[in-house]
Amino acid sequence: MGEFTSVAPAALSAAEAACGPVELEEISDRRGSAVWKASGPRGAVSIKLGTGEAAEVTAREASVLEQFTGYTVTAGRFADGVWYVTPWLAGPSTWDVFRPLRKRGEGRDDALAAAVGLCRAVADLHHAGWVHGDLQPQHGIHTEHGVRLLDFAWSRRLGDTPWSRFDGTMIHLTSPELAARIINGPQPVQTTQPTDVYALAATLWTCATGAWPLDYEAGGLAKDAPVEAKRKAIAHRTVPMSTAMPWPALQARLRYVLLATPDDRPTATELVKLIEAVDA
Repeated sequence: MGEFTSVAPAALSAAEAACGPVELEEISDRRGSAVWKASGPRGAVSIKLGTGEAAEVTAREASVLEQFTGYTVTAGRFADGVWYVTPWLAGPSTWDVFRPLRKRGEGRDDALAAAVGLCRAVADLHHAGWVHGDLQPQHGIHTEHGVRLLDFAWSRRLGDTPWSRFDGTMIHLTSPELAARIINGPQPVQTTQPTDVYALAATLWTCATGAWPLDYEAGGLAKDAPVEAKRKAIAHRTVPMSTAMPWPALQARLRYVLLATPDDRPTATELVKLIEAVDA
């Protein structure tokens, strides 16, 4: 494993302006994007730094955050890329909340509440005229003030497409229609609120079961098959859904969402009601 990326001095200064002298905790460093938690006597912030191809992605995410009420951000450029600093969101991710359920079959009430909270957060984003574009099990944080979403690098306001090319995010959570658009074009591909809802249902399925909702091997694909092969199979709906059903009452509703056509797929608000009706 290589060395963790060095934090940009200007980003560290911005963190210390908000928190006082800070201690840095390395969170992640992959594909040109590095994240730290910076903690000081006046609080904690997240520092995100993008270099190489990730630099403009990081700049785009900072721009999105600046447009949201309740998200504050300080951003800047340096010789190697782009950085931004934003308040640290304290709380478990949706994936973390579901852990007792996956490990021991416990905590269904907490898991249901978390699922409803995540769906409401996405519904609020959609009502404000946005598409998230990269919903994943780790991208909802359950704070004491409600669920806050993370990772807005592929978010867009309806009517605006702030990238020249979109090649997809987490393949296992990609809807069939979005996979087909990426394959067939034209670029730039536009994400949609229905593709968000597909990713939301797939995220909750993954949190509940610990496995992706699609059974690639049953569809004739190896687990390590190239992304392009999986995308083509997803676009043509030749990959069946997993038959593992540890929580049938919840998964039946998620299966309905994942198998629906875009026009018939529930909205995030409708998914809230579907999940609220689940018997823990």
